[in-house]
Amino acid sequence: MNYLEIIGTLIGLLYLWLEYRASIYLWIAGIIMPAIYIFVYYRAGLYADFGINIYYLLAAVYGWLVWKYGNKAHEKAELPITHIPLKYLPALMSVFIITFIGIALILINFTDSNVPWLDSFTTALSIIGMWMLARKYVEQWWAWILVDVVCCGLYIYKDLYFTSGLYGLYSIIAIFGFLKWKQMMPKP
Repeated sequence: MNYLEIIGTLIGLLYLWLEYRASIYLWIAGIIMPAIYIFVYYRAGLYADFGINIYYLLAAVYGWLVWKYGNKAHEKAELPITHIPLKYLPALMSVFIITFIGIALILINFTDSNVPWLDSFTTALSIIGMWMLARKYVEQWWAWILVDVVCCGLYIYKDLYFTSGLYGLYSIIAIFGFLKWKQMMPKP
């Protein structure tokens, strides 16, 4: 499976570059990469990461449609980068907490996972981050920075060194992505 991890890593680099540029084509890589990582994570016993890649496949289709057609104010115009409305934060926090605890309990009770809390933490936060990315909220980068840092250590622990390197790079580039998206935001 090492070749799949390497291919997934390369597609992940392309995905990150396209996300940094706020290119709609990130969603194509966003379909291919999770299809590969479904197999990588299952074999590594990272069951929540395995499961979230199914979500990523579906979210990539959703993200493509929202970015392409989600700007109701201007027909045929792409969705602009914006700040997340504060009214969404309590709901997002609730979804995160419920998902985090729920996934952890499933992993503890029904799998042989030896990292249920970290696996469920990164999965729950990734669900939130992916939704924010699909809506083109600049704050999505903060979710990804935290996910990437935690995943970097988790994947070293699970001997997924290429993937850990990818997530280490993600962590660094996500900081620059946040700054780039701030510059690309429409001025009020």
